[in-house]
Amino acid sequence: MTAHHELEVKARITAVASLRRALRRAGARLEFRGRMLDRRYDRARELIRGDQVLRLRTYQPAGRGRVHAVLAWKGPASARGRYRHRAELEVAVGDPVALQALLARLRYRVTLAIDRRVEVYRLGGATLRLERYPRMDTLLEVEGPPAAIERAIAATGLSRERFLSESLPFFTADYRRRTGRRAQLTSGQS
Repeated sequence: MTAHHELEVKARITAVASLRRALRRAGARLEFRGRMLDRRYDRARELIRGDQVLRLRTYQPAGRGRVHAVLAWKGPASARGRYRHRAELEVAVGDPVALQALLARLRYRVTLAIDRRVEVYRLGGATLRLERYPRMDTLLEVEGPPAAIERAIAATGLSRERFLSESLPFFTADYRRRTGRRAQLTSGQS
């Protein structure tokens, strides 16, 4: 189990190929490419009332590689300077299907499904995740300690002002405001 305090920022990306080139030039290492399936769980809204998240994230690699999953609990969100902050506990899951059955037995239900294609890069002490949704803007999330986040942002070549401490609902609302279309976060949505 890993316990830590998550600090992150997100930015809307319009030039994915340029971003990839900038990351390669900076020495970023690609750690994962494929699908990431998020399932958020709650029971009678007890977690959401406390601004907590229980999430099962399943990673399905493109090409060869094994599927792996991580169960996470996240505490209430807050701002720490220019970063979004949450306490977080994570545990690797060997059998995500069995864990889903266990959660169902405990009366936890999926309250939100988010599916996206991702590329996860490591640059110094920062993790950068390029996220592509079925229908929405491409996002880049940068997570790590403040100095590592700032170095990673500088390496992207994008202005610091593009990186916000906002969560996904902010970006889905912005997408709808700009395009007039509802964001689609999973392949199963209409």
